Amino acid sequence: MSGEADDAGYAKGRARRARIVRTAFEAFSAHGYRGASLVQIAADSGVSRAGLVHHFPTKESLLEAVLEERDRVDREQFFSGVTAPVDGLDLLGRFARLVEHNTSNRGIVGLFAVLSVEASDPSHPAHAYIATRYENLRRYLGAAIADLDARGLLRPGVEVEGLAAELIATVDGLQVQWLVAPDSVDMAAQFRRRLADLVTVGVG
Repeated sequence: MSGEADDAGYAKGRARRARIVRTAFEAFSAHGYRGASLVQIAADSGVSRAGLVHHFPTKESLLEAVLEERDRVDREQFFSGVTAPVDGLDLLGRFARLVEHNTSNRGIVGLFAVLSVEASDPSHPAHAYIATRYENLRRYLGAAIADLDARGLLRPGVEVEGLAAELIATVDGLQVQWLVAPDSVDMAAQFRRRLADLVTVGVG
């Protein structure tokens, strides 16, 4: 009986923690890290401030949990099974599908748009995370571009140097414009058109 009670308690605790993370995600997306209130997050999660602190002792730890959860979901849904050496067409296709997926997840786009600006300040708790995220993106996309170049799949005249950073900037810029005017900017289609300008074959 005691074991069953413990299991039930753990399950409730995990569910409560997940609910807090979801609520915090919405708050950080809407207000940024600095504008989000722990008191309001606790209230919107249906827990006391003490209950929130039990799971997340600091605001920084809560932000870290939100970012880790988003990364976990994206990895499982779009990048599971990616191994070295990178298949450039496959990786660009996965990246394009992620961009398309984000058109139905305004909160995700808003979260990273706000955090990317806020975290340019080295004192921001997400600074290291955002910097590492961009570094990893440049590395993965750089490997994809190098593979396409080696296979002769890039169009004549495409400059490989700096192209990974350019593609990231393209997506970031499209996302901000889409947030402002979602009915006027089709970021998924625009990104695929940019890929078509670069690659001689279709990207899945």
